[in-house]
Parts: sequence; structure tokens; C-alpha cells
Amino acid sequence: MTLSTPLSLLADLDGITPETGAPAADRILSGAPVFISWNGYESPDGKRFAGTWRSTPGSWRIVYDEWEYCEILEGESIVGHDDGRSWTLKAGDRFVIEPGFQGSWTVVAATTKRYVVILP
Repeated sequence: MTLSTPLSLLADLDGITPETGAPAADRILSGAPVFISWNGYESPDGKRFAGTWRSTPGSWRIVYDEWEYCEILEGESIVGHDDGRSWTLKAGDRFVIEPGFQGSWTVVAATTKRYVVILP
């Protein structure tokens, strides 16, 4: 397999125009969370992404059809699964969310994470 670009350096946040967003209104469980994303990489096929994401406090429903690796850089969040399990995530925590995960994401203290996403 030959890759068109075998290595992609990710720009510092200063070199990326941030995008602002929020959960869909029908997914918000509490608060009014606001997202800022600095997408530093997108594959040519639009199915792989890497960058940095930040959210203000609030809670919303999550339904993953993608695979995501995350590393929490600052803040505190609680990710809850519909089966009742939950994980409190703080700076230094690294984790993977698999397709099919359903639950909630609650930002307790403004949270920043690095991410790598692979769409189906």
C-alpha cells in the first residue's frame, strides 16, 4: 500500500482556524455547552481527522458511529454509557471510544482533548 502523504505534521493551534459548534439541540441534557475545534488533519477521503477540541461545561447525549482516540489535556469530564458505567476523565487520561457507544458526555470543568477520529 502506498500512501500519498506518508507523514503529516500537525500545525500548532495558532496556525489553524478554529470552528465553533455545539451539540444538536435535541441532544443537550443540561447547560449550554460550546465547542471549539482545531482540526489539524483531514485525510484526502475525508474519513480520518486529528486535532484539538475544547468544550465549556454542560451535558449532552452521545452516539458514536465512528472510532475515536482521545487524550484529555485539561479539565474534567464524565462519560457515561447507557449500561450505567461511567468514567471520570482528567488531564493525562487517554481512551478509545468504539463505534456503537451510546451514552452521555458531561463537561464538569472546561475540557480540552486531542483526538483522532476514523469514520466508517
